[in-house]
Amino acid sequence: MTVLDPADELRLLAIARESLAHGLRERRSLALDPGAESPALRAPGASFVTLRTPDARLRGCVGSLEAVRALAEDVAENAFRAGFHDPRFAPVEPEEVAALELSVSILAAPERIPAASAEQLAVQLRIGRDGLILRQGARRATFLPEVWESIPDPREFVRALERKAGIASWSAPVEAFRYATTILGGRR
Repeated sequence: MTVLDPADELRLLAIARESLAHGLRERRSLALDPGAESPALRAPGASFVTLRTPDARLRGCVGSLEAVRALAEDVAENAFRAGFHDPRFAPVEPEEVAALELSVSILAAPERIPAASAEQLAVQLRIGRDGLILRQGARRATFLPEVWESIPDPREFVRALERKAGIASWSAPVEAFRYATTILGGRR
């Protein structure tokens, strides 16, 4: 996982905030010139941006599982999408933005976990540390490591992610991947 210095961390949080504000004005994400960013923020990276209300309720969470663009661009796009295109929520309103708690999760490269069943997978998980991706055919879903706070039991963690992905059984192969995150901003 890329280690960011404090200036890069602050820059990513600023990019996320700027992209939300830009989205209110322009209805699109903040356009960045990756060449103007530090080498760490120009490198490909995957991120999730999470928005919470002042009383800690989820208000939006959107991200990328694969590093396909510069980390700075990924954060800008995901902040915009979390604020305006998370299908679970109405777009954020101008009066909400200043009060929103914003966090950025930088994902490490996923690591495959061999498992033939949900039970085999559950016993391999590191509670509180592992983000998890389940994939079966075209179905795919993830839980960030922060989800352990609300689902601390590994078996229930896997079952809830199966439901989110629409996986009814493991009769067709299920692929599982774990990943770690570095969290910037928000609650730690």
